[in-house]
Amino acid sequence: MLKKTIFTYLILISSFNVNSQEILCNVRVNSSQVQISDRKIFQSMQTAIYEFINNTKWTNANISSEERIECSILINISNKISNDEYEGSMQIQSTRPIYGTSYKSTLFNFMDNNIRFKFLEYQSLEFSETSHLSNLTSIIAFYVNIILGLDFATFSEEGGNEYFNTAQKIVNNAQNARESGWKAFESDKNRYWIAHDLLDNRYNKYHMCLYRYHRIGLDKLAEEPEDARYEITESIESLRSIYRENPSALLLKLFFDAKADEITKIYSESFPNEKARIIKTLTEIDPSNSTKYQTIAQEESKER
Repeated sequence: MLKKTIFTYLILISSFNVNSQEILCNVRVNSSQVQISDRKIFQSMQTAIYEFINNTKWTNANISSEERIECSILINISNKISNDEYEGSMQIQSTRPIYGTSYKSTLFNFMDNNIRFKFLEYQSLEFSETSHLSNLTSIIAFYVNIILGLDFATFSEEGGNEYFNTAQKIVNNAQNARESGWKAFESDKNRYWIAHDLLDNRYNKYHMCLYRYHRIGLDKLAEEPEDARYEITESIESLRSIYRENPSALLLKLFFDAKADEITKIYSESFPNEKARIIKTLTEIDPSNSTKYQTIAQEESKER
């Protein structure tokens, strides 16, 4: 009887690990700008969003609990429009663990300033891939799929396309929504263009860069620093063709918003010729962070 109980318990554990959710998301709702007496609604909102993200099975992949993708969502509520409608902004960030280290590399760091949604306390959050049921759940599902796609893309060059396609379906479903952020004409840096550009063949080099930078570069940096830095350099230089075709490409902004600080640290201990090469590349294709990149040259050169 005891053996049977233990066996059953092990099956249950195994089943839980195989079917565990893919996302481990920290959710925070900041409502300090809203002046209302009963603030319990915002705690309920935070809990509902947390449970919606972390308890939903977003993919068919078998991901163990310790392999879940870590991310965070900060929702800043700036205004209560009506009894059940709010507006504000959303900061989304995700990370990827680097093989053989405790370091977590930022993959996505984006501020969406067009957040408007309805929320009723005690009403369940529902989402459908085939229709736009709720602006809140559509926005969240959109960014979850972007996070999944970027993570999978670092392990194979086209690994994220399934999730980018789902994100684009969510955008298409929301074309008749009254809320902004979903349409091409509203902005050149909104949800529409994130999904569009991630699937645009003109930006294939971006996907190649994600894979080479992380899988062949960062994952080997601890054991083979010189070879890994070479791969990282090559991956970054591959983005030059995107910049020269479209200097304001959204994907370049997404990449360097996540990577600028990390890149500066990676090359702080490199050889002088490496520093000169990467600084030249970075100041061309990411001029907004050129001051930051110049600090690479100020670090002491690595001794041979």
